Amino acid sequence: MIGLFNESFPPLMDGVALTTYNYAYWLHQNGHPVSVVTPFADGERFAEPFQVFRYPSFLIPNRKPYRWGLPYLSTPTVFQIHRIPFKIVHGHSPFSAGRLGMSIAKKREIPFIMSFHSKFREDFNRSVKSPIVVDWMIRHIMEVFEAADEVWISQEAVEEVLRSYGYKGKTEIVELGNDFTSTNVKTLRAKKREELGLTPDTPLFLFVGQQIVEKNIPFLLDSLTLLDFPFKMILVGEGYGLESFREQVVANKQQEMISFTGSITDRKELASLYAAADLFLFPSLYDTAGLVIREAAALRTPSLLIEGSTSATAIQDNVNGFVAPHNTTAYASRIAEIIVDRSLLKRAASGAEKTLTRSWEDITREVFDRYQHLIARKR
Repeated sequence: MIGLFNESFPPLMDGVALTTYNYAYWLHQNGHPVSVVTPFADGERFAEPFQVFRYPSFLIPNRKPYRWGLPYLSTPTVFQIHRIPFKIVHGHSPFSAGRLGMSIAKKREIPFIMSFHSKFREDFNRSVKSPIVVDWMIRHIMEVFEAADEVWISQEAVEEVLRSYGYKGKTEIVELGNDFTSTNVKTLRAKKREELGLTPDTPLFLFVGQQIVEKNIPFLLDSLTLLDFPFKMILVGEGYGLESFREQVVANKQQEMISFTGSITDRKELASLYAAADLFLFPSLYDTAGLVIREAAALRTPSLLIEGSTSATAIQDNVNGFVAPHNTTAYASRIAEIIVDRSLLKRAASGAEKTLTRSWEDITREVFDRYQHLIARKR
């Protein structure tokens, strides 16, 4: 039995939740027993083909919809988790789920893998004002990574972040996948743009992700005020900053052009938005890889990122996407330059589709081979 441990999982949606879900789904589809262990989350449940064990949790203040798990309470679910015959444990979060996985793996002397997905220091700095406490929190989560037999990262540039947190062990690069396909993109695009009431020459920009300051959304909204042509911008996701971002749009008098959808869990609906967009705007300095830029690429929508950001290391400017300096004027100017050059957009879209997309099914075949190797090595 393969155990996947993570703090977020559908119906709570983010990039790490989606990664964990696709690991579980495709491992199961390929005939490998797998269970997901995660804190309880509010929202509509889905009938998953694999086992999902949800232990008690509570809502984290100012971080809705995220929850803090309590896996050490004596509940029937927790007892059941400890009876699962895991052969390998893979943690995707160093908090309650990762520590539970670490404990189980250590007790049973089975392989323990940790994937590094997030820039935790940025999260901690927002919530905790003391640098000393933040440093302690970083050391605390690094204990989980140091205990792992292997630590996986999604691209080479992420190692620099991990090392800055004090990690001294080895890393393995395992890429992120994608569950969208490029079939019927033209049909999806035309239908969604008609539904949105867009004319053929009205640019549509898209952002998908947590609505939080760390994603650099205030910068994005400020940049959009500098555009001197009509456009439509859609931001998908939820988070603690959503209301303040809406207020910022109203203050900028752009509420007719910029809209927020909240979280979209319907993957078909999300795919149609990716397909309809002309350019995916992703100015985040927070992300380690940016699963969403790969999703956009699968629907032939190139992304504009910030030059020098970790996510931008996968981008060759004007080849499979675009980069701009971290400056509102420069970012807005780049948007304007790109959107009028349709041949450039088309070339970048093709480059993104070719270089940034790999199916989760293919990824999980590699993952399972790595699991088998680790299990054999640990015996």
